[in-house]
Amino acid sequence: MKASSDVAAVDLHVAISLLRVCGGYCKLVHFARTTSTNLYEDSLKFFDEEVRLCFSSCAAIDVPDPQWQQAQLSPKLGEMGNPDNTHLQQAILRFNARVSPQDSITMESVLNSPPQQKSLSQKLNSFAFHSLLSSASLVNKAHMLSVSSPHASSWITAIPSTSLRLHLDSAEYQTAIKWWLGLNTSETSPCPFCPELVLDPLGHHAASCRHGGDVVTRHNCLRDIFVEFCHQAHLSVRVEAGFGLSRVQRNTRPADVLVQDWVRGSPAAIDITVTSPLTPAMLRDASTSAGSAAYAAECRKHEANDTKCQELGWTCIPLSVETFGHWGKEAQAVFSRLASFIAIHRASPKSSVLNEIYSRLNMSLVIEILIPRIFGDAIQLKEGSAPPTDVSSGFTIKGNLVVQFLDSG
Repeated sequence: MKASSDVAAVDLHVAISLLRVCGGYCKLVHFARTTSTNLYEDSLKFFDEEVRLCFSSCAAIDVPDPQWQQAQLSPKLGEMGNPDNTHLQQAILRFNARVSPQDSITMESVLNSPPQQKSLSQKLNSFAFHSLLSSASLVNKAHMLSVSSPHASSWITAIPSTSLRLHLDSAEYQTAIKWWLGLNTSETSPCPFCPELVLDPLGHHAASCRHGGDVVTRHNCLRDIFVEFCHQAHLSVRVEAGFGLSRVQRNTRPADVLVQDWVRGSPAAIDITVTSPLTPAMLRDASTSAGSAAYAAECRKHEANDTKCQELGWTCIPLSVETFGHWGKEAQAVFSRLASFIAIHRASPKSSVLNEIYSRLNMSLVIEILIPRIFGDAIQLKEGSAPPTDVSSGFTIKGNLVVQFLDSG
């Protein structure tokens, strides 16, 4: 933790990455499972407090209890003591007090079939998450469900790398952390592209504003990363394809990326779209079902492009992603297949390739959503351009328990 504090003065992103692994998770789990609970409980509480203090010191952020609780929902140290029945019974009672009744365990079940540490951690995290979710507002429920999806946090767990665009400077990373945890990202700063609107403290307008060239830039960055992985898979692709349509449709391009020989020898028209679970039209559905906004975006793309693609003999496949990093089911299927191809050529595990794909895409999403808005004034002064005069529809959100990202086409 001292190393993290020292590094934070130079590079916050690297410092937090070090802090995430400095606890020696496997060693601590082994220690907790082989030592009587009464011998280590106070020490672990002290360790947890030191981690929180180190995080706050490095990031210069005072994290309230609800956000800190949510930040800890990743796999965490278990509470099983050593095999002595007295301490085991204490651990079982404490575990059952923190999970739902259907996830509770008994002494007999533990002795007959010892549960895995991973399964116990998952039950604890699930109960904590749903406890937070039940008390959250409508907006925060939609937010939490979106960011809790698989791979949404891949930009956090990725090893910082400037060459792969997996690195943020300290100011950018601090803003991203605040946004992720639902803390204020701005005070009274106006949107650089909507000067009559003030950025809301939680950064939702920054993610949902559709004005400014950065909306196109965000789309193209995701497209280019996908194309790069297609090349690594030795797939033949064409960017912005769609010429040759009928006269009525010839001005549209249903394929951001046309992948040859994708489905039974026929090309796949990949159409990338970014959408938000927090828009008024999607909020109610997104607050009850994770991925609702991504699914709705997939349906819109199919409605708009299926006929065009059929005319050209293509298969329409929309890659929709919510601004908090939840990718639609069709996108997940494409990434899984793409990772399989790349893994063969690299002779590496498919899981590591898949994680790399999500890390690159979601880091780009964070960069292109936050940086042009939160740091937009500095960017415009550097480029000498004036913000547009048109005004986006405002989207004011109240509440202090939110956890991650937001609509653009």
